[in-house]
Amino acid sequence: MSSGAGQGKDAPRPYFFLSYAHTPRINSRGAADPNLWVAKLYQDLCEAILQITDVPSGHPVGFMDRSMHQGQKWAERLSRELATCRVFVPLYSPRYFKSEACGKEWHLFSRRSVYQRRPTAERMTGIVPALWVAMDHYQLPRVAGELQFSHDSFGPDYAAEGLYALMKIDEFSSQYQAAVLKLARRIVEVAEQTVIPIGQVLDFESQPSAFDQPDSGDQVRISVFSYQQRELPPNRNAVWYGEQRTDWQPYRPDSSRPLSQDAADIARSMGFQPTVGEFEDETEHLLGGERPAGPSVLLVDRWAFLDGRRSEAVRRLDRRNLDSVAVIEPWNRDDQQSRDHERMLNELGDSVLAVSRGARQRPSLRDEGAGGAPGSIEEFRGEMERAVMRACTAHEQHHRGRPESGPGERRPSIGP
Repeated sequence: MSSGAGQGKDAPRPYFFLSYAHTPRINSRGAADPNLWVAKLYQDLCEAILQITDVPSGHPVGFMDRSMHQGQKWAERLSRELATCRVFVPLYSPRYFKSEACGKEWHLFSRRSVYQRRPTAERMTGIVPALWVAMDHYQLPRVAGELQFSHDSFGPDYAAEGLYALMKIDEFSSQYQAAVLKLARRIVEVAEQTVIPIGQVLDFESQPSAFDQPDSGDQVRISVFSYQQRELPPNRNAVWYGEQRTDWQPYRPDSSRPLSQDAADIARSMGFQPTVGEFEDETEHLLGGERPAGPSVLLVDRWAFLDGRRSEAVRRLDRRNLDSVAVIEPWNRDDQQSRDHERMLNELGDSVLAVSRGARQRPSLRDEGAGGAPGSIEEFRGEMERAVMRACTAHEQHHRGRPESGPGERRPSIGP
């Protein structure tokens, strides 16, 4: 796609793109959306910019993604906004610099040329960072560390605490309002003192992250035991499946992307380097030798237990009872077909996962947050974080000389 030329300040281009890391819910049922605080900041920035500029009615002021990174249309929308916005505003937090999606957003914006309207001592980049939380104890990636930007100019409380604390603590209310106004003025200043031509609308998913890659030693293997559409058992609804077994999407319509991608994003947000594969491609790693060479998370589709030949490898893995392999059985309580066949699927699971299920609650569509069997995409994200930590901790303990559970031993519960 071709790139466009620069436009005047009255053109309908958003002043800023707010780039932030989505915070998962503590639990899925009845919990407030933690990203509503970011949405409030976004609205306050838009209001402040409207007050200090002459943006015409109906023209975009900013852009904030609320879609949780789902689907091709979402990726195309992000790419368009990143190709046209005038200022990029990354919201710094430890989670932000672990997010691959945020790194791609930074990369796409930074590809665009920046021309200053008049020479100044400060080299403007079109990037205006904001502190969501204090980052004093965290090492910034190279691209962020190279920015010539002082957070102290927005006030000492802002620099020490970040916007989230200023919003949450009543005594900081005036400091929050002052910081938002100064941030809005900075966004407008950079937008008006630079010319950033419209960039190319590129494929978002194929872009690299601008952030430094994690240490190769922090690896987590994610394997998927499920179906391809063409190998489904009779009458199983194909809406949950794709061309590859790793395309399994058990939480449609709430999440229309493969669950393995969600799992990989969660592992990255925790600072790990994930790999994704079909369970059958991982059997040598999981079943060969004395124990796996690294931590693993196995995502199990209980419908796939209907294939007795393939299930035998999962049964063998379960009998090994290795703590460095965490098992999650995603279980969508809105999947009516699974509800109708729950007894049959539970019996299949009991026959294959006898060891691991003996140490935790049996998964059920009627259970609220049953350990290892998340019933919604929000519950899955929390369970995935716990599974990664269990597997990695067990793997590290083994390397420090503490053995894993052996055959016949009951491992600790994999529930919360």
